[in-house]
Amino acid sequence: MTTKNIYQHPIELLQRLIQFDTSNPPGNEAECISYIDALLTEAGIETTILGKTPKRTNLVARLPGQGDAPPLLMYGHVDVVTTKNQAWQHPPFEGKIVPAISGADSGDYLWGRGALDMKGGVAMMVAALLRAKGEGAKLPGDVVLAVVSDEEAGGDFGAKFLVEKHADLFKGIKYAIGEFGGFSLYLGGKKFCPIMISEKQICWMKATVRGPGGHGSMPVRGGAMARLSRLLAQLDKHRLPVHITPTTRLMIEAVAAEMGGVAGFILKQLTNPLLTNSILNLLGEKGRAFDPLLHNSVSPTILEASDKVNVIPGEVSVQLDGRLLPGCTPEDMLSELRQIVGDEVEFEVMSHDPGPAEPDMGLYDTLADILKKADPDGIPIPLLLSGVTDARFFSQLGIQTYGFLPMLLPEDFNFTSVIHAADERIPVEAVEFGANAIYELLQRFEG
Repeated sequence: MTTKNIYQHPIELLQRLIQFDTSNPPGNEAECISYIDALLTEAGIETTILGKTPKRTNLVARLPGQGDAPPLLMYGHVDVVTTKNQAWQHPPFEGKIVPAISGADSGDYLWGRGALDMKGGVAMMVAALLRAKGEGAKLPGDVVLAVVSDEEAGGDFGAKFLVEKHADLFKGIKYAIGEFGGFSLYLGGKKFCPIMISEKQICWMKATVRGPGGHGSMPVRGGAMARLSRLLAQLDKHRLPVHITPTTRLMIEAVAAEMGGVAGFILKQLTNPLLTNSILNLLGEKGRAFDPLLHNSVSPTILEASDKVNVIPGEVSVQLDGRLLPGCTPEDMLSELRQIVGDEVEFEVMSHDPGPAEPDMGLYDTLADILKKADPDGIPIPLLLSGVTDARFFSQLGIQTYGFLPMLLPEDFNFTSVIHAADERIPVEAVEFGANAIYELLQRFEG
């Protein structure tokens, strides 16, 4: 396979990307970045390599357009999460294509860490850009591709570094595509194609409680450990207050309208704050995907207490993975937490990157039309992502990101369940589908 025809085989490009072990930490993305750089430069596309350290580099490429539309940014990360302590059926960095035999999968799947998150998306973008160059596509404006490091660990070496130190490379850009969106989502017998237009933001915190400590042989009652247990029980029992953001309202109303009938009526009641939690309880497991889109949330993740078995700690802390809805602030989060746990808990905000309160929908209709033509059975809907991506950094430059990595998926394949998990894989046909959809966008992004 050469650069002259690599864009015709995006699945082979993805295989090669998976074979670079870019587990973060430590990342070591430079070799993978260099491979992509070689493909682009051989094809005659201008590239720039930038990084805080030699092993944590980023690539920015630009393909000039023929029109005067603002440039379009495509970006994705090549670092991946660890595979440590995971039992894989096939080696995670082999990039093996496996025919499905039975069970949830049908057709051929490419297995490997990063197949979905997000080397698959990077392969789609690189293939589309190479195709545009190779076929001399008439582009409405310049196309900028950024392939970055370190998304999985906060972006300090990747998107954050580029935005803070090299913002000039993204001058004039209004819209970008990144992870996640355009995949097949089946609800109530309908196939939807969510397009991410907004996302929750990180608000990582430490909660600390204190109490009498001492020797392990002399038990204490009501100590820091007991107070921590009450804190965790309260967080487990109570949701934070309901918020109906514009994006969530758009998403729920679109799904409810398509579903119709009693199911659609019930789903629409999620947008009534007086009924939201009751409807979520009624939906049970089926409502789990909507729950974080309607509340700020916290998940206890890391405990810090005594480092000796015979010492009762006088201070215990738990780190909380807090996620804020668009438009909410860390102060809102702290206020909502105090309504649940009271004043005996000390909170410290450890990390927060603000994002835009509301999305710019200027490119949404074009993306929706591309999906409808590529998959007439799919119904495009706007999506609020409960996770967080590098979009928060590019938004500081006034760039609206859409999650748009189209994947035509079978109904019995739940790709969200294997992201970051063992046996991550992607349907072979989904990679080509996404590359073709992105290539269509490169010819139409003027809106």
